[in-house]
Amino acid sequence: MGTEAVSARHLEAIWKPHVAVLPSPGLGHVTPLFELALRLVTHHGFRVSFLNITTEASAAQNQLLHSPRLPPDLHIVDLPPADVSTLVSPETTVVARLSIIAQQSLLCLEALLAELTPKPRALIIDLFCTQAFDACKRLSIPTFTFFTPSSHLLAFSLFLPRLDREVEGEFVDLPQPVEVPGCAPIRTQDLLDQVRNRKIDEYKWYLYHLSRLPMAAGILLNTWVDLEPVTLTALREHSFYRQIPTPPVYPVGPIIKEAGAERVAWLDRQPPESVLLVTLGSGGTLSGEQVIELAWGLELSQQRFIWVVRTPSDANACATFFSAGSDADDPKSYLPEGFEERIGERGLVVPSWCPQVEILGHASTGGFLSHCGWNSTLESVANGVPMIAWPLYAEQRMNATMLVEQVGMAVRAGESDGGVIGRKEIEKAVRVMLEGEEGKAVRRKAKELKQRATETLRNGGSSYESLVSLADLWKASCAE
Repeated sequence: MGTEAVSARHLEAIWKPHVAVLPSPGLGHVTPLFELALRLVTHHGFRVSFLNITTEASAAQNQLLHSPRLPPDLHIVDLPPADVSTLVSPETTVVARLSIIAQQSLLCLEALLAELTPKPRALIIDLFCTQAFDACKRLSIPTFTFFTPSSHLLAFSLFLPRLDREVEGEFVDLPQPVEVPGCAPIRTQDLLDQVRNRKIDEYKWYLYHLSRLPMAAGILLNTWVDLEPVTLTALREHSFYRQIPTPPVYPVGPIIKEAGAERVAWLDRQPPESVLLVTLGSGGTLSGEQVIELAWGLELSQQRFIWVVRTPSDANACATFFSAGSDADDPKSYLPEGFEERIGERGLVVPSWCPQVEILGHASTGGFLSHCGWNSTLESVANGVPMIAWPLYAEQRMNATMLVEQVGMAVRAGESDGGVIGRKEIEKAVRVMLEGEEGKAVRRKAKELKQRATETLRNGGSSYESLVSLADLWKASCAE
């Protein structure tokens, strides 16, 4: 009887609709695709093969994907490590590095997909794994892109090949903001890092990947109608995107990391909405001078805070992109002397990492000083927590401007223009967030967006129905 039960479960797993999911390296890419895979398994009855690029995987990535508590229909498939030692160096920039890692790791993709049983009805990739289009075309597997940043960045990215053809010189030297068809213009100072120097490999790799986006059978977006209504309308209706042509667009967000059972006892002792969470993402790092100024700004503000600190790097604002979760910090070695003693019970200094979703969801949390990465932005929105925008790299300046000027749920920490934000500016921003009228206004907006984010993921909500339409498409292909 036991054997028959096992066989029945095995047959049920085989005949469930099967899709594969492939993120590029880096926790910021792995996490949203992993959460999408979980949603397909738990909410839509799929069996998912999650293809894990193991080359230079961080400790945090390995911990996330190899948890013993994964649902039985979510299978982690580790790709063999690739030797990239002769192709990258310490000077190789992040997008170039992860693109090279993905390119070498995916040399085995066609053979791996061919061995999966049953054959996947679709492969879902992120932006930096577009080499998969070629393998999937030969195997007749439809390939969908999960574009994990904002729809505004997608619109700009689809427009970039035309800019590349028509504009001479550097985009950052243009006299006016970049007019993205149907969308808000982008200030040249907000352009993402990958397009600020057209002569380097970083730009060439980015242009390569996004120029292949029209090859996708569809584009999933980690956003929803109420957050980016103008841009989503443009992507679907504007003549420019229709002529490319842009694949069907499916807003399915906010898809964020689920809150676990972790709690921070210190937070339980604080008044409601009184604490500022300060953390700059899994890859974000500050210079030594900026860490000192941030420490003094927090101390001078006299406000409560949790600060996730990380060893400073004067060379690179994303120094821990490939090593998230593996650094062991001693904050006393780089924070101002006596800092922790002076702040006492008012502040909590946490080395390297914190349970961000749990803290954002706690009643005592009243603000979030963030790098404005899209994953963190969505986590803040989903929990109704307003933000102090402190962008560091990639498209984060674009996100910060959108959150401050268009969405209205953030204030700026201050303009650094590549320099250091001073302690007085930081003190002012923290006080504004937790004490001032402007802080109350952005808090009201954040709570309004939280409600809309909750509604869009419910049965009948726009994002829920968008993912249902895709799930039905993949399920229908199983009967063919």
